[in-house]
Amino acid sequence: MRIDDILKNKKTLSFEVFPPKKTETETAKLFDTIRELKKLQPDFISVTYGAGGSNARNSAEIAGFIKSEGIEPLAHITGGPSAPQEIDEVASGLKELGVENVLALRGDKPVGYDGDYCKYFRHATNLQEYLKKYGFTMGAACYPEGHSECESLYADLVNLKKKEDCGAKFFITQIFYDNSYYYRLVNEARKIGITSPIIPGIMPITNPKNIARIKTMCGSTIPMELRNMLEIYSDNPVVMREVGLNYAAYQIMDLTAKGAPGVHLYIMNRADTALEIYGRLKNFFNELY
Repeated sequence: MRIDDILKNKKTLSFEVFPPKKTETETAKLFDTIRELKKLQPDFISVTYGAGGSNARNSAEIAGFIKSEGIEPLAHITGGPSAPQEIDEVASGLKELGVENVLALRGDKPVGYDGDYCKYFRHATNLQEYLKKYGFTMGAACYPEGHSECESLYADLVNLKKKEDCGAKFFITQIFYDNSYYYRLVNEARKIGITSPIIPGIMPITNPKNIARIKTMCGSTIPMELRNMLEIYSDNPVVMREVGLNYAAYQIMDLTAKGAPGVHLYIMNRADTALEIYGRLKNFFNELY
């Protein structure tokens, strides 16, 4: 089913998983995770694959498994340094598995990558144009605090409009911890004529190591009140996990109350994270999603 059609009728609950190292044991664990997530009746589950198509075959296998479980998969396709024939191989494989929805990404240059990273697909829109022949319903990424390579949020919004004009039917945001950035993004996007749903992406901080990783990975601002709690309880992993899960629950309630079309949870392949957040918000999800 097309994700944009789902969004026309309800708020969506979705999760993101990523391919583990290619071992039968790790893949089996991820399949168990997906079966656990199925209990929450997600509208879709997205599955990433690495820059340059690394883990592409494993990613397609996971997307196919998600489909077989009766859940709509959203398969990432990353342009990066991939040659057109590599994109064709990935896209054709997904079509054979019955995957209807893809998230078209340029992808960020990996640390230490040597060479012209975007030799074939300079921008996500180049990849979108190339994928049109496959008939996928396409989504795209957006950045509440602006993309790190753009000089301003407004320059980034111009690119967002190009993605929509090029066929993006919905957007999923990079992670953020200050909801005001999401509201600003949506307000400014609507001002320049972007009409597609913008789904907020939430990743609970449950490990002190994640704070530095988040800053390095995407530069997301961590509000002072959250940072203070995380630092105070950094040597108490049980309490810190409670702080992170409860803050994510607060974000979801606030975003929903103010009109977000759904929520996308980056769970780092941990079903328990999704189940615990859902448990805190069970009545909330049952009534509003």
